[in-house]
Amino acid sequence: MTLTSLAQAVYVLAALLFVLSLAGLSRQESARRGNALGMVGMVLALAATIALSLDASERPASATAALIGVVLLVGAVVGTWQARRVEMTQMPELIAILHSFVGLAAVLVGYNSFLTESAPDAVHLVEVFLGVLIGAVTFTGSVVAFLKLSARIPSAPLTLPGRNWMNLGALVASAGLMWWFIAAHSVVPLILMTVVALALGWHLVASIGGGDMPVVVSMLNSYSGWAAAAAGFMLSNDLLIVTGALVGSSGAILSYIMCRAMNRSFVSVILGGFGTSEGTVVASDHDYGEHREVSAVDVADMLRDARRVIVTPGYGMAVAKAQYPVAELVAKLRARGVEVRFGVHPVAGRLPGHMNVLLAEAKVPYDIVLEMDEINDDFGDTDVVLVIGANDTVNPAALDDPGSPIAGMPVLEVWHAKQVIVFKRSMATGYAGVQNPLFFRDNTSMLFGDAKEQTEKIVHAV
Repeated sequence: MTLTSLAQAVYVLAALLFVLSLAGLSRQESARRGNALGMVGMVLALAATIALSLDASERPASATAALIGVVLLVGAVVGTWQARRVEMTQMPELIAILHSFVGLAAVLVGYNSFLTESAPDAVHLVEVFLGVLIGAVTFTGSVVAFLKLSARIPSAPLTLPGRNWMNLGALVASAGLMWWFIAAHSVVPLILMTVVALALGWHLVASIGGGDMPVVVSMLNSYSGWAAAAAGFMLSNDLLIVTGALVGSSGAILSYIMCRAMNRSFVSVILGGFGTSEGTVVASDHDYGEHREVSAVDVADMLRDARRVIVTPGYGMAVAKAQYPVAELVAKLRARGVEVRFGVHPVAGRLPGHMNVLLAEAKVPYDIVLEMDEINDDFGDTDVVLVIGANDTVNPAALDDPGSPIAGMPVLEVWHAKQVIVFKRSMATGYAGVQNPLFFRDNTSMLFGDAKEQTEKIVHAV
């Protein structure tokens, strides 16, 4: 068996491991195994690629090995450093910036493939052009998503006049530049298209509001996969094509699921998402009445008398790092015979599955963490619901107010419970910038303050 044949066999094995990894990541119980399979597959893929590079390189094998070693060392050091210092609440922006690296890599591979090919045919030129186009859009779009998620720029959508026509014009211009590129075999149209694509990626994500950021993250995940697949075509690397297609298609499916969870079409998200700056108080002519406040001791008394309790977490819980005292509170209540479960909305955080990971990190049992569809019918038979750092995902306006920006969005119907306790720092709106009538209902009480500190007080009182 030749080295090339052996490498191709390893590629097939790595691709199979990647498929098994995705399957494992679909469930909490098997997620650890899925991650392990993915890591083994990546090690095998890197080993096979390095072996092929050493065999095919025109320079001495030792020099090629040294260059590859330096690159791997730099990547391993930077990746380990970032992974260890980034907190779970910063995971969405970390993923966004990692997507930008994939896009940038596709752009660089495209230029290298074009400049080093002596007589490229039309098919190869199309591969190069599309690879650079997708990569450039992914790069700047991911950078903007990172800046929004990390609060370095406002989360509100950028609403330029005629923004949809601008996006369409960029695509039409790119199509014209592709015809020029294929006809002239010149780098000039490729450079012009890159500038257009970079601007398109920036404007595309800048025009999407904070309320749609979970969809944006999964959308960019899909883009990065297609960029990797395009790079695979340019490099004639079957594994990169397969892996990119897996990531691209899974990201697209996840985007569709997120859109369904928000009752939004993918096109409406791309054409401009809803959302104002997080934490603002939106003026409204509607008088919701007065809200009521309670103390941590009051909440502890309610929980001691309760038989069934549901916790609905949101991103505010993650920011306050309250998942650990929440897990402790749940353990104490369950030890007293109280039935406690979690209701997790599909877009409860800035990233799909973010809340599930946070709860698993705090050692919350998997079997009491339920999705919205599994628990929504049980709120009517619940004594106390603890809404911790959530806002838009428990907003009854989504069902009651046809004029609301989140109208039609499926939400956790917590207001059907006997008593609802909302943990918040203030009466400010959530990430989508929409007022929540739940806060003013007769069976709702507000517990203001840091969620972690208040939960610790409740634990002590219980």
